[in-house]
Amino acid sequence: MYWDDGSSWIWMMLMPVLWIVLIGVVVWAVVRVTQQLSVGGGGDLGGHEPNETPEESVHRRFAAGEIDADTYSAAREGLAKHRARQRR
Repeated sequence: MYWDDGSSWIWMMLMPVLWIVLIGVVVWAVVRVTQQLSVGGGGDLGGHEPNETPEESVHRRFAAGEIDADTYSAAREGLAKHRARQRR
């Protein structure tokens, strides 16, 4: 009274492969997250220093050509206003 259509050997071969893939994905994810946390403290691997101030970040992005002069000026003014409010 077996209800086997002859395909059980496929599952016997496939299940170990699926477990290996699943374990590999979990290990890859853990390594990736721990590397990101140890490099930048939050996941951004943009190549900047972990202790970079916002002003330094804006200056670096302007120097690299990521932002234009208007955006650079606006960001600097906004950061200066924010710093002034923090000092009160």
